[in-house]
Amino acid sequence: MLQSDDIIALATASGVGAIAVIRISGPNAISVVDTYFKSIHSKKLSDQKSHTIHLGHIMDGDKALDKVLVSVFKAPNSYTGENVVEISCHGSTYIQQQIIQLFIRKGCRMANPGEFTLRAFLNGKMDLSQAEAVADLINSDSAASHEIAMNQMRGRFSDEIKKLREELLNFASLIELELDFSQEDVEFANREQFSALLEKISETLKRLIDSFALGNVLKNGIPVAIVGRPNVGKSTLLNALLNEERAIVSEIEGTTRDSIEDQIVLGGITFRFIDTAGIRNTDDTVEKIGIKKTFEKIEQANLVVHMVDANHIEGEEIASIKKRFPNKKVLTIINKVDSVANKTVKHLQSNYSDALFIAAKSHEGVDKLKEALLNLAIQGNLGTNNVIVSNSRHYNALSKALEEIQNVKEGLSAEISSDLMAIDIRQALFHLGEITGSVSTDDLLGNIFSNFCIGK
Repeated sequence: MLQSDDIIALATASGVGAIAVIRISGPNAISVVDTYFKSIHSKKLSDQKSHTIHLGHIMDGDKALDKVLVSVFKAPNSYTGENVVEISCHGSTYIQQQIIQLFIRKGCRMANPGEFTLRAFLNGKMDLSQAEAVADLINSDSAASHEIAMNQMRGRFSDEIKKLREELLNFASLIELELDFSQEDVEFANREQFSALLEKISETLKRLIDSFALGNVLKNGIPVAIVGRPNVGKSTLLNALLNEERAIVSEIEGTTRDSIEDQIVLGGITFRFIDTAGIRNTDDTVEKIGIKKTFEKIEQANLVVHMVDANHIEGEEIASIKKRFPNKKVLTIINKVDSVANKTVKHLQSNYSDALFIAAKSHEGVDKLKEALLNLAIQGNLGTNNVIVSNSRHYNALSKALEEIQNVKEGLSAEISSDLMAIDIRQALFHLGEITGSVSTDDLLGNIFSNFCIGK
């Protein structure tokens, strides 16, 4: 991991804007910028304090490329832990490229994706899970995904993993010590205390692993399939939820022959709604394909909104959807209540007490549906103090660590020798260390940081 050179990249989004920020990091970052920066007060950047901003011009010989603000961050008190300079210039793509090319000619190198954050990790400014949270924070598009990323970046998840690893490491040291005195047949690690610790670690790992199901959908959006017979109002409901004419609405059965997807944010959580083809028996080849896709979408969805027409309710149909997908959260919606008598509605409400009654065309009851979806999706888990795992790499490492802890527990019960038990303990420590970067490889780091944007 070469860190002796100076790297440069555009830190703001590419394209034309009011301003652009160009970031340079490396041992010579300040002196390199000093070469081309002409302060309006004739200051040298190398003589200035860290975390100061200076006005002046970037000069290419006698030619002024732009009037800029230069921010100076001296090592180790910077994002990367190195000397960092950020040049705020006007957002012309021509100006951006002229300044970048000027410093490349001076010896700077274009940064690789995520290289600034990689250097922050390598210089101990953050651990690996916090570094990954930086990318999640940049990509967050809802309050929920933002909250998860912020908690991870603040180190809540890291702190929990480090505490587990430290406690396990203390006992592992005692187990290893026993190996050095194997001839004396002594025990330094209290087996009862060790058993209690393993149980505690197992419970914590299980809780973190179980949180991934919630964290993953909150991060990527909760897929919701809207299903039902043709002409029950699925497309009308989608349009009402999105507040726009997204799907074609027609009284002709089988209008929707393919799934239509769009997303909205409810209560800070992204929901990805999928309007599917109506479920019925048909001889139409194209419609059959659409119905087949409907059931595929239901399999992919976390929530299923099953819609029925208040004028044509079949109790068997409602039961069959819930029976066919027992592991899905199914919300029954009875639509078109505005087209039946009040007496009929009251009768239906008494028979289907767990259903929601709406009139999608007039938007009646749509707000109650949104509330129900939100409650069904999070079930009170968001906003608690529990750490939520949303990264699949972390999930895999936690699962492997739990597997090794289970092996240690079984070995402890079977009273196997310390040297065999030590192998499983080392593996558990290894997988926990993978999460925070206490244990890492160049391939792992390359894979993680390649998903970052260039200027971060």
